[in-house]
Amino acid sequence: MSVASEPTVVLENRFARALPEMAVAWQAEPAPALRLLVLNESLANELGLDATWLRSPDGLGLLSGTVVPDGATPVAQAYAGHQFGGYVPRLGDGRALLLGELVADAGPRDLHLKGSGRTPFARGGDGLAVVGPMLREYIVSEAMHAMGVPTTRALAVVATGRDVRRETLQPGAVLARIAASHLRVGSFQYASAHAQAVGDIGLLRRLADHAIARHHPDAAHAANPYLALYQAVIAAQAELLAQWMLVGFVHGVMNTDNMTISGETIDYGPCAFMETFDPATVFSSIDHGGRYAYGNQPAVAAWNLARFAESLLPLLADDGDHAVELATGALHEFGPQFDAAWSAGMRSKLGLPADTDGQTARPLIDDLLVLLQQNQTDYTSFFRNLSRAARGETTLPAGFDEWLARWQALRPDAAAMDRVNPIYIPRNHLVEAALSAATDGDLEPVEHLMHALAAPYVERPGLERYAAPAPAGFGAYRTFCGT
Repeated sequence: MSVASEPTVVLENRFARALPEMAVAWQAEPAPALRLLVLNESLANELGLDATWLRSPDGLGLLSGTVVPDGATPVAQAYAGHQFGGYVPRLGDGRALLLGELVADAGPRDLHLKGSGRTPFARGGDGLAVVGPMLREYIVSEAMHAMGVPTTRALAVVATGRDVRRETLQPGAVLARIAASHLRVGSFQYASAHAQAVGDIGLLRRLADHAIARHHPDAAHAANPYLALYQAVIAAQAELLAQWMLVGFVHGVMNTDNMTISGETIDYGPCAFMETFDPATVFSSIDHGGRYAYGNQPAVAAWNLARFAESLLPLLADDGDHAVELATGALHEFGPQFDAAWSAGMRSKLGLPADTDGQTARPLIDDLLVLLQQNQTDYTSFFRNLSRAARGETTLPAGFDEWLARWQALRPDAAAMDRVNPIYIPRNHLVEAALSAATDGDLEPVEHLMHALAAPYVERPGLERYAAPAPAGFGAYRTFCGT
């Protein structure tokens, strides 16, 4: 079908045109009864989309992939990836479709679906999704955006009217997602494997050129553009991981197919926010060994970037040894870059000037993390309470007395702290309650939660429950991939 009532929606096919070997033309499955659950009107406006039209039958058709504009060709993207350390040569969009690229002021933006049905990459799955996991991505990705963390964004969640069997029958849904692109480390692993199979690096080179043009155009002017691309992705990921750690975010499934070339957070599956500070925090029900625990995330990012380097080696230099030398030198910069970004962020969280001497700030930071773990302290609440302590409005537990005196001697800026320490995050118990209600047809808890999360740094009366840690009876929290 064509979109007759909204001719201004134009979806380009840049990815499919540039990389046809990695794009399989496909269509979303028909949906019995589409119904809008949530629409991100502010994002729609940013993209030049008419929110009123998106609520119409044709608009819902676009958001579910069942009605696409003239000239658009939805595709399932091919990629590979390491999943929990094990290489899988053919993953791809098993239940997702790239509808195309929207033209936006900030550059092209992918309009991408999750839960739109089986594709040739489905690997035995049904290709569908249910309301809870799709709303989870909506809630958490928009919370991350509001906190200033680079992320894909949710445009809408649409109920399909189809029941989907997981452990029980649950209402089906499709998520419409916006991203700078869906290029992943796994995309390069796929192209690299193709190059080895056919003895030609043409696809790998075109993919790298496409990534440079789309995300890191300055690399095109470097003496070695592909090394510059690698360095740019390292820098973007170092900054991203620092921001995850600073807000207590646990991604939960940091496979190489979930690391973007753009530096955006992607694929909010078994994600959650750490409450009690503990580097060993794991939420994912399938991460039995803690590979993707909160404290392991920077090291895993470096590991993923090493796999990216392996894929790029044929482009870095004709001589293999020299290519490895270039890649290794670049990767060694990840640790210092992450540490610099994280340390600067921690100084800001503590209200210290940016030029605070590292020999003063770092022991203070390290000692604080030990105290937080020893005292089983809520990570998010602590920093807001700390700014209140700086104003003399509250006190900290006795175990923090000596540390508090050292910190106060540095004259911290309480107002600056409140600008970088969120008071409202997607608390796990609140997210679960909202998702449970939405699954039963009540969207009001989701709406109230989103209202709080939209301005995470601004304390507002009447929202006290959204700033409070989980009640004692909430128990151990486990999340699931949603597949």
